[in-house]
Amino acid sequence: MTEALTNWARNVTFSTARLHRPASVDELQQVVAANSRLRALGTGHSFSTVADTTGDLVSVMDLPKSVVVDPERGTATVSAGMSYGAVAGQLHAQGWALPNLGSLPQISVAGACATGTHGSGRRLGCLASSVSGLDFVRADGELATLSRHDADFSGAVVALGSLGVVTAVTLDVVPTFDVRQVVYNGLTRAAVAERFDEAMDSGYSVSIFTDWQSETTRVWRKERVGSGGGDLDPEWLGATAATVADNPVPGVDAGNATEQLGVAGPWHERLPHFRLNFTPSNGDELQSEYLVSREHGAAAFEALDRVRDRVAPALQICEIRSIAADNLWLSMAQGRDSVALHFTWFDDVAAATAAVGAVEQALEPFAPRPHWGKLFTITPEVVRDRYELLPDFQQLRRRLDPANKLGNEFVDRFLGGPGN
Repeated sequence: MTEALTNWARNVTFSTARLHRPASVDELQQVVAANSRLRALGTGHSFSTVADTTGDLVSVMDLPKSVVVDPERGTATVSAGMSYGAVAGQLHAQGWALPNLGSLPQISVAGACATGTHGSGRRLGCLASSVSGLDFVRADGELATLSRHDADFSGAVVALGSLGVVTAVTLDVVPTFDVRQVVYNGLTRAAVAERFDEAMDSGYSVSIFTDWQSETTRVWRKERVGSGGGDLDPEWLGATAATVADNPVPGVDAGNATEQLGVAGPWHERLPHFRLNFTPSNGDELQSEYLVSREHGAAAFEALDRVRDRVAPALQICEIRSIAADNLWLSMAQGRDSVALHFTWFDDVAAATAAVGAVEQALEPFAPRPHWGKLFTITPEVVRDRYELLPDFQQLRRRLDPANKLGNEFVDRFLGGPGN
């Protein structure tokens, strides 16, 4: 390619104009082996420069697509470049499901797992926690496979693309199930702070939305149900069930969002916030996100409430979710049940940067871990200090990519360069 490459939200222009799209694993191996500097590109939904490179980019989107279920093991091996929405549709058709999905079904399986992307649910881990196996091309061009019984596995799943180019991912699956989605309006910010755990644990997957201006919040509660669902609770914690469809982002057409009003439907048509065939979120935006320990969730909410006047002018919407702890070395939820505080900003870098500063200052007492694919200004030294297993990852990285072919400026700053 010769034109400048940009990501999904257009806030990152890549440092290279050369993108490889191999059509086979053999061709991918040749691309990896032939390049001295290379990064894998997913669906381009990152708002940080995690995928940028001064070398070449490579996409696995054109590799053969497949979803192969192993019913005896309860797993499905899927092509890495497929979107979660495409994978979910095929799984459901075969009677299977993933435990959880992110807000956007458009993101690729490999890219989402590599950056620790998540949905919501007190007992549900990030998307990468469902990974039980990885097939990838190493920096030397050779194929490799890792599974949960391998010592390197927990360091390789969330690796920011720095250990290899993933070609296939094996995921844990469960029998397909139905979900109903109910939106509650009018839950006050004071009630959220006072009954934070109760609110977050009130459904299979729960998201609280606030613009930090209104005194009330909106709660999207997703519940697992049998076919046909059940009766709605018209009132809950002083909030009222919506009678018309909503969109998480104010001012965006509700038709872009997944079906609500308590109508039961397949898991993959309810767990995301946005429909597969529509523009996800707003599209003209910037994003930041921070994970804190679940025990600090209410206090973190109150801390943000105190700086809302500095945050609200730059904000489209803030979403609060919960994620179960995992053992993946670079996951934002590694070792601690977590609360995620997500911010969708207006597409104004100066205003968003100022608001990010206020958010980070408010959350500092709770040792937040920023999402690898979002905007943040926390220093590399502080970020590194919040991952106690980072030294193990650095050792793994030196072993699998001694020449730092798959690194970039972002990875080297936040994970430590090859000499560390």
